[in-house]
Amino acid sequence: MKSSATGHQTIDHFLTALAVEKGYSLHTCRAYRADLEAFTRFVAPGEPTDARQGQPTSGPFDPRQVDSLVIRGYLADLYRRNSKSTIARKLSALRSYFRFLQRQGVRSDNPAESVLTPKQEKKIPHYLTVDDVFRLLDQVQEDSLLGVRNRAIFETLYSAGTRVSELAGLNTVDVDLKASIMRVRGKGNKERLLPLGEKAVQAIRAYRERLQRETGIAPDADGALFRNQRRGRLTPRSIARILDKLVRQCGLLVPASPHTLRHTFATHLLDAGADLRTVQELLGHVSLSTTQKYTHVSIDRLMETYDKAHPRR
Repeated sequence: MKSSATGHQTIDHFLTALAVEKGYSLHTCRAYRADLEAFTRFVAPGEPTDARQGQPTSGPFDPRQVDSLVIRGYLADLYRRNSKSTIARKLSALRSYFRFLQRQGVRSDNPAESVLTPKQEKKIPHYLTVDDVFRLLDQVQEDSLLGVRNRAIFETLYSAGTRVSELAGLNTVDVDLKASIMRVRGKGNKERLLPLGEKAVQAIRAYRERLQRETGIAPDADGALFRNQRRGRLTPRSIARILDKLVRQCGLLVPASPHTLRHTFATHLLDAGADLRTVQELLGHVSLSTTQKYTHVSIDRLMETYDKAHPRR
């Protein structure tokens, strides 16, 4: 990268590197762009933008002139209207961006490295009890193709603990029903193999067989595993809406989203004695600390049981 590149050109180069070298998704790259452009607007508030493209034009923003005091001022401004987790994410984007500029020789230092990340509140994730999961799954009516499909979707989410984006991205070739295994592509386009429970295998097989009877699409046909009414790929948002409708029909007291089923999967495994490292691999977490938040749920339940059962509580 030429040191004479404009500030916004360096952002473009950085985002290209994220997509090409690290395999970041389009959605992730858009989020990085939004965070970085918000920072440039703070640094250079009078900078003009291209109304046709919605992208900033060449202007006064110069990443070589940014120091840690500017970044601290930006974070202080964010505190007025953003959560600590949002501020931490924006700071992380800046650190990655300036680290990239260091590697490219545009800067000799990273001004964001010395800025402390806001201390995060430890939140125990929402999860469903085993009874609630069974109640939710039993609520799915299997008297139609879409009902059979929905049963397969939520059996799979609970069985494998996938992210909803990973589930929506599944193709038929990614699932081996005979071996009860499926391959998913997670963050950074990293692949991992996940086991499937018998209930999920049966539900997927029933859906694909009924799909063939009603549409002629063979169980092993190329393309999306789970399809919408127009036979296209079902989106994560659509899956969330379907689940929301089921939750309201069930009258569950705990808020439930596709990610809640992922939390539930992890919590139930740990409660049953699963090793934390194993759960980390199944969830596709890079850091074990990300998985450890589920241990708080299990410890809370352990203490509750202790208080109820111990004669000298």
